[in-house]
Amino acid sequence: MKIENFLKPEAWLEAASGPRYVRLRKRIEEAIGAGLLEPGAPLPAEREIASLSTLSRVTVRRAMEDLVERGIIVQRQGSGSFVADGTPRVEQSLSRLTSFTEDMGRRGLDSTSEWLGRGLYMPSPEEVMALALEAGDSVARIARLRRANGKPMAIERASLPTDILPNPLIVEGSLYEVLERDGNRPVRALQRISAINLEEEDAALLGVEPGMAGLSIARTSYLPNRRVVEFTRSIYRGDAYDFVAELRLANP
Repeated sequence: MKIENFLKPEAWLEAASGPRYVRLRKRIEEAIGAGLLEPGAPLPAEREIASLSTLSRVTVRRAMEDLVERGIIVQRQGSGSFVADGTPRVEQSLSRLTSFTEDMGRRGLDSTSEWLGRGLYMPSPEEVMALALEAGDSVARIARLRRANGKPMAIERASLPTDILPNPLIVEGSLYEVLERDGNRPVRALQRISAINLEEEDAALLGVEPGMAGLSIARTSYLPNRRVVEFTRSIYRGDAYDFVAELRLANP
């Protein structure tokens, strides 16, 4: 059976109970459970669902909002609504300095990495400024695709002074665990977050369509003596992260 026929009201709308948006939400959930809509599959547009189900656009929109809140579907600006593919939705605090491994572990998610590159390089002008390097200094770089429960979540590209990380190959799991072991774990950081549309190469790594919304984060981390220990540029999936900050009223 096609999803268009599944949404026709004769077989379900009047037979079910509860608000109409709830009935529609449950019908779409049934379609997903029956395999009519597979993970990652697009849903018909709201106006098409309204026409097929004879419900108002307001009712359809409410049902779709409910499905998004429950993590059953995801909405992508300019592309429409899609069945969720199992990618975790993470709420990330902006007031806590933690590693990806720690973040995922705290949520009961299994974190894994795919190495995109690591080694010692001549620094770029941006790295020289960010890390306060001297002329002739090298820089340690590690770049990897981060996954949670097997789903790609973020691309991390970290740069560090070589006296802090002389051999990038020793990083197998958490970078912060290596830094803490050597007494070089950062205690504070400054982050700049920008909204972006994912370019083709990054989108392919993250398993999404090019042009999808993403977040670019540049983080500079510091030791207690105020020395810069890490400069990281990360690309996050926009459909997988919510960044949350607590705000307080300033003292009069």
